[in-house]
Amino acid sequence: MTESFLAPIRQSQERDEKPQVIIAVVPDEVWKTCRPKQSVTDGLGEKVEAKEMRRRIRGDAGLFDDHDPMVYKLAPDFRRQLKARVMEFNVPVQIVRESTLALNDGPEAGRRGLTPLSDRMWNLSTALYYKAGGKPWRLATAREGVCYVGIAFRLENAEVGSRNGCCAAQMFLDDGDGVVFLGKYGPWYAPERKQFHLTADAAQSLLAGVLSTYEQLHGKKLKEVFLHSRSGIDAEEFAGYRAAVDSATKLVAVRVRTANRGIRLFREGNWPVLRGTFLRETSKRGYLWGTGFKPELRTYDGSDVPRPLILDVQHGDADITQVAGDILGLSKLNYNACKLGDREPVTVAFSDAVGEILMSNPGVETRRPQFRFYV
Repeated sequence: MTESFLAPIRQSQERDEKPQVIIAVVPDEVWKTCRPKQSVTDGLGEKVEAKEMRRRIRGDAGLFDDHDPMVYKLAPDFRRQLKARVMEFNVPVQIVRESTLALNDGPEAGRRGLTPLSDRMWNLSTALYYKAGGKPWRLATAREGVCYVGIAFRLENAEVGSRNGCCAAQMFLDDGDGVVFLGKYGPWYAPERKQFHLTADAAQSLLAGVLSTYEQLHGKKLKEVFLHSRSGIDAEEFAGYRAAVDSATKLVAVRVRTANRGIRLFREGNWPVLRGTFLRETSKRGYLWGTGFKPELRTYDGSDVPRPLILDVQHGDADITQVAGDILGLSKLNYNACKLGDREPVTVAFSDAVGEILMSNPGVETRRPQFRFYV
């Protein structure tokens, strides 16, 4: 299926006029069947068992085998595979479900419930503008020379029981642009703690690669680097990250996670707590509400009691109030949605999407550092 979309893209590269962005309109049937939860099957539609999949990944071939080993080095998910493989042509792709283009807002028009047409057009136009090289907006509160790096982890070949993992980092800059870098594969997952942790060497290599890519693209060094991660960053990891930056660069590690249990805030009246509310607990910890009542829109676009983000400054020195302000600002950098702001900052909200594309396609050799290739 992916190859049928890649063929015309290859042909477009032979033209004198090179496209800046490609739109792939995908039938809804592809969206239903070529998704992450689908099983890998053989040519007859039979499910390939984990033991057999491990054998094929190793390259072992039976007497009558005719399968392509490359199939097992690509993601079975259509979206992840197409976005990864199209990087070869140095052009971002915008994937659109066919039913999304229905001009009617009702479910009878597009075979499913759709957001208002104005929202869909906003999403599509801003995403295309960004992927074509523009910046739809930037933060008024951005500080020059400061960047934010989201750290993401993913198990390698999780479907066959592997415990090896890989890490990816995505950097967001004061101008709203992003840089992506893939780290090393290794035994980073600790089942007893259910967390990923890098060695000092792997952490140094990951951050050094990101900063090197930034200097190549922008020709200058950074003043401050903030690391954002859903899982904790231990002392060994931070020592590795610290070794990747010079002594003049400020480095801070912040754990950013949603409080699924615990503290909630309520206020009088019919509306929930204001979006952007911050509750400081200590000099190193606070609670930030990325969702809530939005005075600019005079509404709350959620359906449950807003849950806060728990912010923990684990390493380095930083004002927790400043950290919260930066993270709230980063929640406004989603160029792919018609929202005033997301629950999570872009460093964390998109870490899974970036990790899935980078890490689930080990057979793809060409990887682009620009964030617009991953959204």
